[in-house]
Amino acid sequence: MKNENESVSVSENENKSENEFENESVSEGESESEIENDSVSENESVSENGNEIQHPFHEEHPLVLVAEQSNEGLKAHCDGCGELLSAPCFTCIRCNYHLHKQCAEAPLEIPNHPLHPKHSSKGFFLRQRPYFDDREVYGCALCKEKCNMFFYECFSCYFSIDIKCAQLSSSFKFSQLSKHDIHQHPLTFIESPMAIDVLKRLNCCWCHEPLTDAIYLCPDCPSFIIHKKCLDELPTKIDHLTHRLHPLILNRSDSDYLCNPCQKQHSGPFYSCSLCHFSINVECAWPRSTVEDRNCHQHPFTLLSRQDSFNCDACGTEGNYISYICSTCSLMVHKDCTSLPRIIKFSRHDHCIFHKHFLQTRELTRHDCKICFNEVKLDRGSYSCRKPGCNYVVHVNCVLEDERLYKVIEEEKQWEELEEKSMQSSIIRVIEVNEAGEATKIQHFNHQHCLVLIYKMEEEIDRKCDGCMLPISNIFYYCSECPFFLHKTCAELPRIKQHWFRQSNATLNFNSFKQCDFCYRDCSGFFYKIEKIWNMCSRCAKVADFIECEGHQHFLFFDFKYREKCNGCGADIYRGAFRCGKCRFALDFGCLTLPHSALHKIDEHKLKLTYHDDKEQSYCDICEQYRDPSLWYYSCSICDTSAHPECVLGQFPFLKDGSTVAFYKHSHGHHLKFFRKVEGFPECSKCDKFCQEEIFKCKESTCNYIAHCKCLDFYI
Repeated sequence: MKNENESVSVSENENKSENEFENESVSEGESESEIENDSVSENESVSENGNEIQHPFHEEHPLVLVAEQSNEGLKAHCDGCGELLSAPCFTCIRCNYHLHKQCAEAPLEIPNHPLHPKHSSKGFFLRQRPYFDDREVYGCALCKEKCNMFFYECFSCYFSIDIKCAQLSSSFKFSQLSKHDIHQHPLTFIESPMAIDVLKRLNCCWCHEPLTDAIYLCPDCPSFIIHKKCLDELPTKIDHLTHRLHPLILNRSDSDYLCNPCQKQHSGPFYSCSLCHFSINVECAWPRSTVEDRNCHQHPFTLLSRQDSFNCDACGTEGNYISYICSTCSLMVHKDCTSLPRIIKFSRHDHCIFHKHFLQTRELTRHDCKICFNEVKLDRGSYSCRKPGCNYVVHVNCVLEDERLYKVIEEEKQWEELEEKSMQSSIIRVIEVNEAGEATKIQHFNHQHCLVLIYKMEEEIDRKCDGCMLPISNIFYYCSECPFFLHKTCAELPRIKQHWFRQSNATLNFNSFKQCDFCYRDCSGFFYKIEKIWNMCSRCAKVADFIECEGHQHFLFFDFKYREKCNGCGADIYRGAFRCGKCRFALDFGCLTLPHSALHKIDEHKLKLTYHDDKEQSYCDICEQYRDPSLWYYSCSICDTSAHPECVLGQFPFLKDGSTVAFYKHSHGHHLKFFRKVEGFPECSKCDKFCQEEIFKCKESTCNYIAHCKCLDFYI
């Protein structure tokens, strides 16, 4: 599987000259040309000499062919199949994106697959994970994994098989699908599973032994893979230690049922007692007698089947019926907790965190989980940070709840090496420094000219940072040859960083016009690409997952499951929010990243972001409409002015003049450019009224098309 935090080292590209660095920079003109050519055809386009391709899953830049392997090798993994990269391959050094030649040239559609004859006439299309809210997608039908790699998905359902297994299984002959009484789906029979490499590391879901003999596999169920002898010899009635009063009868359910011992929902075969309403999943009915994994715990765990409840020493929650004990350490744990990873890298913390069954501390203070903010019992299992002075502690079930947010680490040194490489991904080249070692003159990857450090704007000019599109404040870089400004913090952003929203690298890009998938604002400037799917503007990227906010008295933490309303703007929240652990208060990214002050012609002073209004009824002084006094607004205490944030900031507060819009719903045949103001009061081509502020104008000089922003219903 691909290690997404690994840096790439291609020897031919390691030492770039200054000219190469400048050629790699993206000027404003170049960014516009990229937008003009932003639409990608269904098949990847190939250059005339075959050394470059434009792949539909990587639209930002062309992929360059690396035909031969260097002495140092290609220290990266293929984004298509997840295997270690080897030549020939196609790479994009700027985005740390790489594909084996075979994966890059894989067909975007295949007609059928032997594991899924139900919809074989429909075909399968190639796609990549993750999409938004991609939890509905099953793992690979063959290897059962849900990896961040290319896979083929059925046009009619969620059946999927990853690209590596699709290439392998196309040459392997599967036996006829068969129906079994105790399973709701047809099963595929494989007589020699050891002939398929990806199955060698899997075990039978019932006896837990390796798949050395003939097996049945269910392509539709992520966890169903079983020895033929286990399925054929499964008894129809058993006496079980977890339910001594009556025998248990084998049943099957197409809908979910609750397994009493593990307290989880299952479907398919199970044993039950109708008199006592007791059910047990078949896998729980035949647990392993001994579990030994020295990577997780130094001693073996032994099965103890009793009907007594217990507190798990590994995760701190209650358990019933089935437990495992370590007599050496006097531990009692859940079945699933026998194999908890010892070290993980959690996206919401900068360091590796370690599992401990109890924490020794000299402090008497309370320790709260940094995810749910409830107390962590130090005499029970938890994950904590070992770094001196770092008191980061989280519940086991909180940190392992979402597999997209953590990565299992074999050795702590492994993550430290990857973290060091990621920190070296600078986007500037220092040209001059002062006596204090501070960079006073730099070359930035996004600008063709050198930038000079300055501590204060000489005049009160309304200038915005070209990185975050917020007003320029003290300590910034500017270009003496053209109007280009960057806050010092924006100039020093790393090209590659690990963001807390996902356990993977985020890559910095510059866009003339794009919508942020977090604050939902259309804006220019710097964006981080997370997992090659989400676009995050630099303002949102600077927000930590645990913050103080001037508009609330308590700390706020990001809750991925929050689905109510934002207390700042009143909008519905669909993808998590920053909420308070002590009261019913929550904010979305859009409100958290609002400017603290703003200028508007309605008032001679700066308007300040205000968080509450004591008035019973309020009105906006700009639109003269009702304003909800419980929501955030901008105000001037001197002039008693108040207004909606959208009225003060406008529809596009973070969009740079001259930004090009490449996609829109109208029939106009040219790209449009955004302008905050227009001279001459031209007529809008849509409503025929005069235009003065926030308009879109045709990019072609010979075309007179112009429209109000509110008249143009466009999308990115």
